[in-house]
Amino acid sequence: MRVWSLFFAVGSLALASGCADDTEPAVDAAGTATDLSLGAHHACVIRSDGQVKCWGHALHNQLGLSDGKNRGDLPGGMGDALPSVQLGSGRHATAISASSSHTCAVLDDGQLKCWGTGFEGQLGLGSMHHTGITPEEMGDALPAVDLGRGALTVAVSAAREHTCALLDSGSVKCWGELLFGRLGLGMTYGGPHGLSIGDGPGEMGDALPTVDLGTGKTAVAIATGDEHTCALLNDARVKCWGNASLTGTGSLHDIGHDPDGMGDALPPIDLGRGRTVTAIAAGGMHTCALLDDGTVKCWGVNNDGQLGLGDTEQRTRTRDMGDALPRVDLGTGKAAIAITAGSSHTCALLHDRSVKCWGYDNGTGCLGVGASGQIGDEPGEMGDALLAVDLGKGKKAVQIQAGVAHTCARLDDDTVKCWGRNDSGQLGLGDTNARGTTTSQMGDNLPAVSF
Repeated sequence: MRVWSLFFAVGSLALASGCADDTEPAVDAAGTATDLSLGAHHACVIRSDGQVKCWGHALHNQLGLSDGKNRGDLPGGMGDALPSVQLGSGRHATAISASSSHTCAVLDDGQLKCWGTGFEGQLGLGSMHHTGITPEEMGDALPAVDLGRGALTVAVSAAREHTCALLDSGSVKCWGELLFGRLGLGMTYGGPHGLSIGDGPGEMGDALPTVDLGTGKTAVAIATGDEHTCALLNDARVKCWGNASLTGTGSLHDIGHDPDGMGDALPPIDLGRGRTVTAIAAGGMHTCALLDDGTVKCWGVNNDGQLGLGDTEQRTRTRDMGDALPRVDLGTGKAAIAITAGSSHTCALLHDRSVKCWGYDNGTGCLGVGASGQIGDEPGEMGDALLAVDLGKGKKAVQIQAGVAHTCARLDDDTVKCWGRNDSGQLGLGDTNARGTTTSQMGDNLPAVSF
């Protein structure tokens, strides 16, 4: 689930790399990453030359390679053997967002292109068909999503059954399934197929309303979860809509179906006296905010400790929020500079460029510390007791992304390392063996992805 922010965009950080060990091979600049996004069982990168490459599960053509074949699960399938996604003549990508069964890319001309499954209209192409099943459907033949006359896209966030775009005007448009009000359009009924927008003709473009964020309010970042959507606003506050238990408002009713519930009627989330927000991340059923003081607060479902508060109590009511909502204990003197939320786990990139993850692992290795079960659901598991992920000698992270049960980090040399579940080759290592289930699989023993 991709998150983009004008306040803090990890994907665009420029960091000076430290001196490389003489024994390390030189890295081809075209084989390095400038952006990274994880879907449920696949991953995509934007290379330094603007090309997009994706690997992992391919059943719904979310890899954009038009053959339905998984990539990264067999030897010899990565590196130069991994085709680039065809985005159109002369086009390259500036941002990417991968979801469970579709992927979207913002292009250098401000257009947005999406491919994969479209059953709920999440591709925004006016049909319910899969797109990109054949090579003839990609490249110049793949239509851009019509977001209205003159609209330019600067960011996209793709969730399981809906997609949202942040436009250059600071407005937000969402399409896909209407359930829970997650599109924020103040309607319960869509086009010809009832519960979706974007699955029939005439529903996109100027006909698609922008989300009403309130008087004078624009968005600088968007984040989509399975059943909700959040926007970081120009006043450094956050508004969320969709499933009532995920909005942080204490509402007993889903938000976004009723037009009277959006705009000025939708309150920003109370995250504590005097605090503002610099970044947001939406997981499957939880949300986290990075605050201006480098602390992290999370709310929503917490059955696996994904909120990192040492218990499994949900934080969904008004009395749970504000100063009553505890900060995630990241350790003595540790401050976060980025966050990412997966289905049931969460990771923070810390100021020293280390990574800490908590929540559901259950033997998948997605937390990267050899855990089996949950971390963060009981007292004493967070803070200094929570180990940082071993990325290798001298390696530091500049971006992190979480999927359903795998996690990837872009490192300071713009290479990528991934750990966790690998049943579809989503780690990109030429096999289907999980990584991170033991600490011996991490560090220098964890290969970088070749793309």
